[in-house]
Amino acid sequence: MKPAPLFHNSSCWRTHWLAGLAVAMSLLGCVQTASAARIKEVASIDGVRTNQLTGFGLVTGLDGTGDQTTQMPYTTQGLRNYLEQMGIVLPADKLSSLQLKNVAAVVVTAQIPPFARPGQVVDVVVSSMGNAKSLKGGALLTTPLRGADGEIYALAQGNLVVAGAGAAAGGSKVQINHLSAGRIPGGAQIERGIPTPLLEGASFKLGLEASDFQTARRVAQSINQRFGPATAKALDGRTVEVKAPIDPDARIAFIADMEELSVENSVPAAKVVINSRTGSIVLNQAVSLGPCAVAHGNLSVSISSTPVISQPGPLSGGQTVVTERANIQIKQEPGVLIQVPAAPQLADVVRALNALGATPQDLLAILQAIKSAGALNAELEVI
Repeated sequence: MKPAPLFHNSSCWRTHWLAGLAVAMSLLGCVQTASAARIKEVASIDGVRTNQLTGFGLVTGLDGTGDQTTQMPYTTQGLRNYLEQMGIVLPADKLSSLQLKNVAAVVVTAQIPPFARPGQVVDVVVSSMGNAKSLKGGALLTTPLRGADGEIYALAQGNLVVAGAGAAAGGSKVQINHLSAGRIPGGAQIERGIPTPLLEGASFKLGLEASDFQTARRVAQSINQRFGPATAKALDGRTVEVKAPIDPDARIAFIADMEELSVENSVPAAKVVINSRTGSIVLNQAVSLGPCAVAHGNLSVSISSTPVISQPGPLSGGQTVVTERANIQIKQEPGVLIQVPAAPQLADVVRALNALGATPQDLLAILQAIKSAGALNAELEVI
């Protein structure tokens, strides 16, 4: 028997949405056919992670596009602190009258990768925190970057790369991309490393990317089959404890071999993710439908306004009056009760939902109603 066509309506919006849903279905199908994944793709070692750094700095050398210091007092204060460190002290009355059109106050952020050592460099992102029009062409003054503990771990400095352009003249303005944020490749030098617990103790812990008891058990089984019984044990649905050699070189070799071990994929829990703002819906391969019936009708409200002019008689001394006459029409299309058959596979679910002929926004409410009726075997997550 020839399968039912995927698209039942030729309108632009529906075709576009159904095409996106078909692509999502095909991608999910590819995931389902994958037989195994490596441990490094489903888990990470506790403590081996990046750390965020942030700092307050000043960007100089702007072509008149900096902060308006009368409205941004912290720009003036930041410049005063910098000048005092350089041995320059300005009177208080002079500071209040400064017009620093070529200076902008910025926030500098960076991430330290695991095992980073002093002297290594990382990229930094610089974003304006005032009313500067553009950071293009500016240079960041030396800025200390601090961690969550308040300690300085890196120093940032360098010329900004702003991927944008803009021009203004005669009240008109044209801008491409964003001009109030930029990047400095290799703009921060690490001054202090962050220790990791990788080489501490007789064992380490693996943290799964997603909580799943089946995956945790299979990770432990794969490690025990390769390195011997009782090498690994699952502590919960997200943590696996692994015994490792004490010698640093032997432990690194052990981890390198362990991360390449294959783990059989487990079927995830059935879930439907609904984005109520954009009307997008994503289903994974475990979603199934039970038999149910759905009635759906559309309600439209049309409002039209017609101007009505009241003209006074000749020599009456009256005034011409213009009013609006509104015409409101409400049209409700009859709802048709449609039987939705049981759909054990994702392709069957997509075909059954397409047969309803509902818009994505209406489908949000229909899926919630099917779930409340107990015919949708999936968890609904609204974001």
